[in-house]
Amino acid sequence: MKNISVRTFIHTIFLLALIVLVLTFYILLHATSDQRKLQQIYRYKLIADTFLTLPNITKNSTEVKKLYKKEKLSPIPLESVRKEIEQKGETFFSGHSIYGNVRVFKVDDKFYIYVERYNFTQMLKDNHPIDYTTQLIFTIAVILVAILLFIYIMVLKKIAPLNRLNKQIEQFGQGNLDIKLQYEGNDEIAKIAKSFDEAIAHIKQLIHSKNLFMRNIMHELKTPITTSRIVAESVEDEFARKILVKSFHRMNELIEDLAQVERITMYSFKPNKANYKLSEVFEKTKKMLLKDEEHMEFVYNEDEVIFTDIDLLALILKNLIDNAIKYSPNQKGIVEVVGNKIMVKSKGEKLKEDLSYYIEPFSQEEKRSSGFGLGLYIVANVSKKLGYDFRYRYDEQKGENVFEIVLE
Repeated sequence: MKNISVRTFIHTIFLLALIVLVLTFYILLHATSDQRKLQQIYRYKLIADTFLTLPNITKNSTEVKKLYKKEKLSPIPLESVRKEIEQKGETFFSGHSIYGNVRVFKVDDKFYIYVERYNFTQMLKDNHPIDYTTQLIFTIAVILVAILLFIYIMVLKKIAPLNRLNKQIEQFGQGNLDIKLQYEGNDEIAKIAKSFDEAIAHIKQLIHSKNLFMRNIMHELKTPITTSRIVAESVEDEFARKILVKSFHRMNELIEDLAQVERITMYSFKPNKANYKLSEVFEKTKKMLLKDEEHMEFVYNEDEVIFTDIDLLALILKNLIDNAIKYSPNQKGIVEVVGNKIMVKSKGEKLKEDLSYYIEPFSQEEKRSSGFGLGLYIVANVSKKLGYDFRYRYDEQKGENVFEIVLE
């Protein structure tokens, strides 16, 4: 029950309630029907006993008149109902004795009693009020079912805004920050929508402030870093010059990495996918790396075409190959394409932590002279944007770290 939706749960509850209600009245109708039939049979038995146990009664005797009045019976001509009884009548009760026979015929909802004695015959019509218990039970059942259906419709109408609210929240989750949640009234659903609307406005303000801060800080840092690097080139001490140039270069790399992180993590960012040959993707990757080709190797089918965002996939491979070159003993990364997997392999020891540790920003096993711990964070986020799975495994036999990008 935990995994079904609220609407499905309500449908199930009301369906069960309807089934229970119908079954209850069905059983009740059958039970009362049998009981009423027994009561009727007992009543006709008492009537029959009057005609079949008294030896000297006649059509107009006192006992017969009292019986007619008490049981609401009225004598009628036999010929007036003979045809109707022959066509549609069925025997409901019969009794006999040495004095004669009594038969009760049922025609639709009417009952006729035919008395045949040695001294007279008589057709009687039963005017006893019809037992309306069945109709009453049926009427109550219809009313209760109607009330249940009315409640069911009202409950569905009450929770209908939840469905709209869910769709709007999904749109927000997909990056639509301009969504405006619609809510009416002052019930719990309206309060939730209002609170979420306020949260969206607050999130938009925070994102705007963050983006403004990042752009301003990166812009303000770019100029002094560039200027300082130019000045550092003029330092006469070669050792000090190399340290300064390397420091400013790393600071510039950090700003570029942060700019990439800001771009790909924006809600409004959408990949621009098209069909590309793998050779085109790898050529773009090489240009982004700015490394000698001896540090990398590509194993793939040159004619293979994939549907992707070439810039983003090249960025993923650039970061993975760059890590492979930096941290492997032979400073080499191997890219191999097998099926729907693009694997980046490199020699080295197995990672000490799970992959989830390294895809957090600024995560490193130890303080390194290069890198800021943003590479795998960028890879994980870009893979998610493209709809790819990012995985890691260690090949014990070859002593290789293997990072896999599993395409759609």
